[in-house]
Amino acid sequence: MNSENKTLVQLNNVGFRQNGKWLVEGVSLKVEKGKIVTLIGPNGSGKSTTAKIALGIYKNIEGNVEKYTNKIGYVPQKISIDWTLPLRVYDFMLLTENIDEEVIDEALNLTGVIHLKNKNLGNLSGGEFQRVLIARAISKKPELLVLDEPVQGVDYTGEIALYELIKKISDTLNCGILLISHDLHTVMTATDHVVCLNGHVCCSGTPMDVAKNTEYKTLFGEKASQILSVYEHKHDHVHSEEGQIKKN
Repeated sequence: MNSENKTLVQLNNVGFRQNGKWLVEGVSLKVEKGKIVTLIGPNGSGKSTTAKIALGIYKNIEGNVEKYTNKIGYVPQKISIDWTLPLRVYDFMLLTENIDEEVIDEALNLTGVIHLKNKNLGNLSGGEFQRVLIARAISKKPELLVLDEPVQGVDYTGEIALYELIKKISDTLNCGILLISHDLHTVMTATDHVVCLNGHVCCSGTPMDVAKNTEYKTLFGEKASQILSVYEHKHDHVHSEEGQIKKN
């Protein structure tokens, strides 16, 4: 690891072409230990491609990637599950490697789903399944955690609860997180740095800086201008997994 700034991964002017077309071009960013970096942008803007470049999945790239850790957890955007299989959460955690039960319990506890340990995977809600996926990723004690659209299939209150969980994981494990999100407003209080993509970097900075940026407003339209009025206040509460408000 880079001892000076605790950088876990750094992308330097990276790009990737497929079938003669640039999926993403000229992207630079870094993820440091204990920090959350969020990639936002419309569909097809290169978010997942950028994450896969950071992970080393795409090899034939423009630019270069400096990686300072091999302890990486990954929750992909899509995962194929045969929902007809009688697979318990506990079995799912052990699918690809042996993990001590104590470590599994610790991960399920941190993500708030220890009570689902022996429940059939096919009977989970969208939010519960996403929490299990995250638990599986953090059970490997990663220094870098890459989460590609971790709130898909979850309602709005569930989204907020999941993003607050992601912030808690960053604080508890002191890991760096590269997070892909379809929206800025629900991640504003849980992220340190935002990179807005549309095939290239449109703008980057703190969540509030990006929300005020003209290119961001042009890309996301009227919805973008509403963010500032909603999120300029300080939050004095958190949301439970069920969406209930709990005072800090």
